[in-house]
Amino acid sequence: MKIRLGIPKGSLQEATLQLFAQAGLPIHTNSRSYFASTGDAEIECMLIRAQEMARYVEHGALDAGLTGLDWVIESGLEVVTVSDLIYAKQSRGKVRWVLAVPESSAFEKPEDLSGRIIATELVNVTKNYFSARRVDVRVEFSWGATEVKPPMLADAIVEVTETGSSLRANHLRVMDTVLESNTQIIANKTAWADCEKRRKIENLALMLRGAMEAKDRVGLMLNVRKDDLQRVLAVLPALKRPTISTLSDPEWLAVNTVIEESLAWDVIPRLKEANAQGIVEYPLNKVVV
Repeated sequence: MKIRLGIPKGSLQEATLQLFAQAGLPIHTNSRSYFASTGDAEIECMLIRAQEMARYVEHGALDAGLTGLDWVIESGLEVVTVSDLIYAKQSRGKVRWVLAVPESSAFEKPEDLSGRIIATELVNVTKNYFSARRVDVRVEFSWGATEVKPPMLADAIVEVTETGSSLRANHLRVMDTVLESNTQIIANKTAWADCEKRRKIENLALMLRGAMEAKDRVGLMLNVRKDDLQRVLAVLPALKRPTISTLSDPEWLAVNTVIEESLAWDVIPRLKEANAQGIVEYPLNKVVV
């Protein structure tokens, strides 16, 4: 049994490869090939544009793949959503498809664009957005460099943004959010109905989510006297509840927990003030919750 897995080629590629490596399954790519290898003999990888991923998953050429919710909706195809993975090219967050116009334009709301040209890669979603508002516009497919098209080649654009820096650099202002999107693991319906393939895909999703949960978090271990335990617990921002175990000395306890890495700078000195000893901060690869 093998799983044919699609890896998004393009803007999401590097972030996805890093996530797989952190999850314990490095993907080895070749700049001259669209095929990639892993250390798992049951997983075959192929690099596919995120825009096309749903098509090949729905048709069965791939058993599963990683792509954006935006491209699944745009395709209109029926695939199984296995898991959300909230990460993008530059951050652990969602992206937005926004309706944007030149800063100097007189357009203030979507209705002002009636009869105008909208350039975008997300054609179907954009058409549905304006149709729902009963605004008649002409939506044109953009092959890229969409931000430079207003005002000469289009009156407005619908473009994806993560930080907004590209829009600002091209003197565009956001009028409205058309769609929020995030990365997803999707699966072919037939593959999902196969018990062995489904288990493999679910395990893959579990490990990737675990790697994401571990990102920007650290583990903390410390020892504390029983009399000081409540003071220590009052300081710790635990993932759920810290693990507490007894030591060979019955008057002492070991405490183990997970915190955001950014909090360690403040938390560790406060733990020391609460009489914690032997404080150890350590990196995490995966947190499975």
